Amino acid sequence: MEIQSVSTTLVTQKLKETKAFYLSHFDARPAFDCGWYVVLRLGASPSGPEICLMEPQEGMVPFTGGIFLNILVRDADAMYERLHDQAGLPVIMPLEDHPWGDRGFGLLDPSGALVYCYHPIPPAAEFQQYILD
Repeated sequence: MEIQSVSTTLVTQKLKETKAFYLSHFDARPAFDCGWYVVLRLGASPSGPEICLMEPQEGMVPFTGGIFLNILVRDADAMYERLHDQAGLPVIMPLEDHPWGDRGFGLLDPSGALVYCYHPIPPAAEFQQYILD
C-alpha cells in the first residue's frame, strides 16, 4: 500500500473565521471552496499539506477540540515573532525547547484546534532510545 496524502477535516461552525485564520497567518490558499467545504493548501508548493474545513451537515457533530495540528516550520522563533509578537495571536503553549527533539509553541485556531508550530532540535539523551528511524 502506498499512501499518497493525508489531510484533516475540521467540522466547525466557525468555518469563515477558521478559513481566514489560515489564509492570514499560514499563507494558505484555497484549493477547493464550495462554501460549506473548503480545502486549504498550506505553503507555496502545489502539492503542499492541506487542511480541510467543513460546516456541519445534517446529523454531523461539530469539532469540539482534542486535536493538535503539528506544523513543521523552518524557524519556530521567527514564526512565533510573526504570529504572536506582530499579529498578536494568543499563545497557549509557550515557545520552548522540548527534550524529545523540537522547539515549538502552540495557539488555537477559531475552531478550537491546537496549532503547534515547531522545528527540530537534537533530542536529549533520554529520548534517543525512542527514535526509530
